[in-house]
Amino acid sequence: MVYPDISADELSRAIHSKQVSCREVMQTTLQQIEKHNPQSNALVSLADDALLMRQADERDAQLARGQSMGWMHGMPQAIKDLSNVAGFRTTLGSPLTGNVLASEDGLMASRMKASGCIVIGKTNSPELGLGSHTFNEVFGATRNAWDASKSAGGSSGGAAVALAQRMLPVADGSDFMGSLRNPAGWNHIFGLRPSQGRVPMVPAQDVWISQLGTEGPMGRSVRDVAMLLSIQAGQHPAAPLSIAQDGKAFGAPLESNVKGQRIGWLGDLNGYLPMENGVIATCQEALKSFDSLGCHTETTGLGLGQGMAPEKVWDAWLVWRQALVGPRVAPFMLKAENHHLIKPEARWEYEQSLKLSGAQLMSASATRTQFYQKLLTLFERFDVLAIPAAQVWPFEVSERWPQQINGHPMDTYHRWMEVVIYATFAGLPCISVPAGFCKDGARKGLPMGLQLIGKPQGDFALLQLAHAYEQANLAMIRLRPPGV
Repeated sequence: MVYPDISADELSRAIHSKQVSCREVMQTTLQQIEKHNPQSNALVSLADDALLMRQADERDAQLARGQSMGWMHGMPQAIKDLSNVAGFRTTLGSPLTGNVLASEDGLMASRMKASGCIVIGKTNSPELGLGSHTFNEVFGATRNAWDASKSAGGSSGGAAVALAQRMLPVADGSDFMGSLRNPAGWNHIFGLRPSQGRVPMVPAQDVWISQLGTEGPMGRSVRDVAMLLSIQAGQHPAAPLSIAQDGKAFGAPLESNVKGQRIGWLGDLNGYLPMENGVIATCQEALKSFDSLGCHTETTGLGLGQGMAPEKVWDAWLVWRQALVGPRVAPFMLKAENHHLIKPEARWEYEQSLKLSGAQLMSASATRTQFYQKLLTLFERFDVLAIPAAQVWPFEVSERWPQQINGHPMDTYHRWMEVVIYATFAGLPCISVPAGFCKDGARKGLPMGLQLIGKPQGDFALLQLAHAYEQANLAMIRLRPPGV
């Protein structure tokens, strides 16, 4: 069987060379879903099998006429349940959204469909996309691909698990606070948060201020991530701050000589970030791969200097997050009788946002600006910064979020993911690569990811370095979840 044991890029070539038909790919996909999805609950709102087979036959007929829609021709694809796809529900994981079908595609979905993919359903996400643990009252929890008793991460948890369990060849997701990176790390795949503006968010309620969240690609190989980015990326007039570079640039070969590149290892920021046992050691072991590639790794801090401790960055982050998330929750708060149907974490974000002033947001924006400028100085010394993709190993699926890390209490529902805010806050490209597995204790065998943060708009150079890392670690990266 050619598929699903190959990468998405190899699958695309196999389809176009007619080594495998779109019908065969769809049949195998549906078999994988039947085998794995009942336990993992990664895919939701699935389309009718007969309809999907007819669409696959249509793709085969196009190829028979010498017509290809693009790289994703005939590929089964499921869109994250925060984005619109015509004919599918966009539930946002909330019981308040009803059963209304989307009337049109979001930009990301439309670009992937234009490249030939067949949308088979949606991938599960947390309610309103909040929290790095994929569970909601509509579909339930998505379970980790490596251990069904553990969290899949989030908010792109369904996408990550579907990829790891070979139910999808490639997947889309979105990232505000690590939502492409945390689930990638916890399911042993790759997840790229592109540079801010690289993948336009259309439609959007606000296109000027809401610049912390972005959509992006996930894959089982860096090449797959780059190819999906080549389809998702590119300027759009409805997103005035989107980057002008044509997405096709990311379809270029990734092979390069990375010798001499300088990697700054941030670790736990000199003890500032609490980490579960084994997280730092696993990521440091992964960093050794860069030595074999001729890179130079050096331990460093964020270089913030006096008057700007990491806590100040976190406080500014909280203001920005509450200012942007609160209005998203607000429509659900209009009717008092609905309040009990909204997760408490979402209500908290809304209530905190009501206390903010314009002056507070501008002050937080000034701190964000200073932080970005500090990182620019750091990038004069380093080509890439490295830091763990999470501060904890995948936790019990029944937990809402970690209450403490090694005795350090978490004062918000997302404080345990503070490690991911730095790339987001600076709008920098960041990829989570598989780092390895916990070697002992109760978390033995669970995956962890390593974040690689690139220079401003340096997405392609970052993908090249990640590709070199992948080639140096193929045996580890190609390990599969149990039963897959």
